[in-house]
Parts: sequence; C-alpha cells; structure tokens
Amino acid sequence: MRLRCAVLDDFQQVAKEAADWSSVTGEVDVVSFDAHLPDEDALAAALADFDIVVTLRERVVFPGSLLTRLPRLRLIVASGMRNSVIDYAAAEAHGVTVCGTASSSAPPVELTWALLLGLARGLVRESNGLREGGPWQQTVGADLHDRRLGLLGLGKIGSRVAQVGLAFGMRVSAWSQNLTRERADEVGVELAPSREELLRTADFVSVHLALGERTRGLLGPAELALLKPTAYLVNTSRAAIVDQDALLAALHEGRIAGAGVDVFDTEPLPPGHPMRTAPRLLATPHLGYVSQANYATYYGQAIEAIRSYLAGSPVRRLPAP
Repeated sequence: MRLRCAVLDDFQQVAKEAADWSSVTGEVDVVSFDAHLPDEDALAAALADFDIVVTLRERVVFPGSLLTRLPRLRLIVASGMRNSVIDYAAAEAHGVTVCGTASSSAPPVELTWALLLGLARGLVRESNGLREGGPWQQTVGADLHDRRLGLLGLGKIGSRVAQVGLAFGMRVSAWSQNLTRERADEVGVELAPSREELLRTADFVSVHLALGERTRGLLGPAELALLKPTAYLVNTSRAAIVDQDALLAALHEGRIAGAGVDVFDTEPLPPGHPMRTAPRLLATPHLGYVSQANYATYYGQAIEAIRSYLAGSPVRRLPAP
C-alpha cells in the first residue's frame, strides 16, 4: 500500500515547487493543504488516512489526544529544530517519529527591518495615498540615525538585527535575563542595566526572545507604559511575549507611536480579530520564516527526512539532544 504525506498550511501552494519530491513520490502520495485546519477535530478528520505529516513551525499543535486519533501516522516532519507544540512522549508512545529541518535566521532579521522601516517612514500610508490619489506627503518620517534601538534578546536573530542598526548609525542596547556584558561587547552593543531602563530609553524596541515560562507576558501593561509616546515596538518572535490586550490598548490610546507585528495569539487571524483593524499597527501574516531560500531548506530537508525514515535511519530527530 502506498504511503500518504500531508503538507500542512501550504497557503501559497508552493511546497511541491520549492523542492524536488521525485525521490519519494515513487512510494508516497503527497497532498498539500492550502487552508489551515483550525482545531483537533478538523485535524483528526483530515489526517486520518495519512502516514506522514509535514508541518511548518509551531502553528499546528500535536497533543497526545490528537495522536491517539491518528493511528496510521508514523512520521511528523516539522520545520526548524525546535518545536514546543508536539507532545514528544505521546509521539514515542504511539510509534510516531518526529524529525526537524534546518532554518535560517536571515529571513526574520530582514522582515524585522522591513517592519521597522515601514513604521518609521509611514510607507503603507504614503504608498496607499499615492496610489489612491490622496495627499502628496502625509507623514514626517522618524529618523534612525543616532536614535536608540533596544533589543530584547541578543541571540542569532537579535545580534544580526543589532548589526543592521549599527550600520544605520543607531545607538543599540540589549537586554535579556541571561545576557552578559561579554556577549554585548562581542556584538558591539550596550548592555541595558534592566528591562525597564531599555524600555524607557529606546526609540525602537524589537523582540527576539524564545517563548518560555520566563518570557511569556514579559511585556505587559506596566512594561508597555514605560515606552515613550514616540517609540515603536516590533515583534517578530512570539505573540505571547507581549500582552496582546495591553498592546491593543496602547495603540488605540496613542500611548506609543506604532507597532510592527508578525506573530499573533491565534494564527491565521480569524475575521474580525482586533489586530486586523488596530490603529498605528503595521501587521504581516507571520512572514518571518517565509522566503524562497527557507522554503527550499524546509521542504528539501523534509524530503530527506521522509527518504531517511523509509530507509530505516531517520535524520534530525526531535527533540534534539
């Protein structure tokens, strides 16, 4: 019997073009889903006849209760080498192998700057005005040179964002719970004495932290209240790091100049979600990882993972040691 592979959240219908699947299609039928399956019942019904699932990032949750309802499932390939929404113990108990792929930090760095620059120079408003016959020039752009960029997190992504900020002539400072002066010096940025001081002094704040117990809700109402009314906040990391209700309130009340957001508490955003219409918000539909090179890596290595699994030697097994 031929195996069946489901490729989830293939919104652009490019999974089969991003890599060469011919090395597995002799044994595997590949079916892509261009619409998100929103809950466990929908997933259980749609995936009942699949042996393999390829899933992007952490959008689709695989708890034990779902794995129990997918007795045919034998392999999950998740993009990236870290995934917090798969129940690994349940997967092992049900005989499901979980593998990951490499992932580049370059695309989220680039999107961070696209959002930051779009906010600073009012690009969406000005472009729409020009196209729609509106006023000639409506905004006065916020300068980057000699302004302070505050980074929450200085890992692979945060450090690359820092380098671009320095190239713009910005004064860059960073903070995280484990950040050392040695690491800050290595990247060439200032170590902020505290989260609060970083928020008080930054003209632009960008979030680059992993989501965990210590970072969930890290920026709540009290923290957002520390931002200057002229400051901009960018979050391309995880939605739960920033209290969504507090951010919406700050935007509606004009307590910050604006925000650039690529991550949300529910994805895809349902119709009518307040993030769709919030003022002073430049929002993108979680595009941080969505690039031609990243997709070539994700799907190319997913194919490799399927081929290796069929050969009895799975590669890049998760959780990674």
